[in-house]
Amino acid sequence: MRGFLGWWSRWVARWRRVSGRAAVSSHATGDGMMATAHVAPGMGVAPMLDCESVMRQLWDYLDGELTPDRMVAIRAHVEMCTRCYPQCEFERSFLDAVATSAREHPALDSLRAKVGEALVARGLQQE
Repeated sequence: MRGFLGWWSRWVARWRRVSGRAAVSSHATGDGMMATAHVAPGMGVAPMLDCESVMRQLWDYLDGELTPDRMVAIRAHVEMCTRCYPQCEFERSFLDAVATSAREHPALDSLRAKVGEALVARGLQQE
C-alpha cells in the first residue's frame, strides 16, 4: 500500500502544479462525515468544510451564487467526498432536467402571469 500512496501523492502534486487547482487536505470527522481544508494557489487555507455545511449550500453552489472562495471550497470538498459527490451529481442532473424541460415546454404566458401574481401577493417585490 505504501507504494500506491507514494505514487498517488506524486500524481496529485503533479496534477495540482499542471492544473493550478487548489490543494486539499481532508479527514473524517468521526460521525461518518468528511471535513476538508483548501489551499488555493496564491491564497491561504480556507476553513474546514463538513458535509452538513456543504449540503446546506449545495443549491446555491449549483446556481453559482456563492463567493468565489466558497465555490472553490465546496467544489474541492464535493470532488473528494464519497457522501457529497453523489448528492451533488443528483441535484445537478435534476437542475439540468428542469432546464431542458423548460426549453422544450415553455410556460404559457397566462401561467407565468398567475405565478407572478401569486408571488407578489405573498410579498415578493418586483424590480
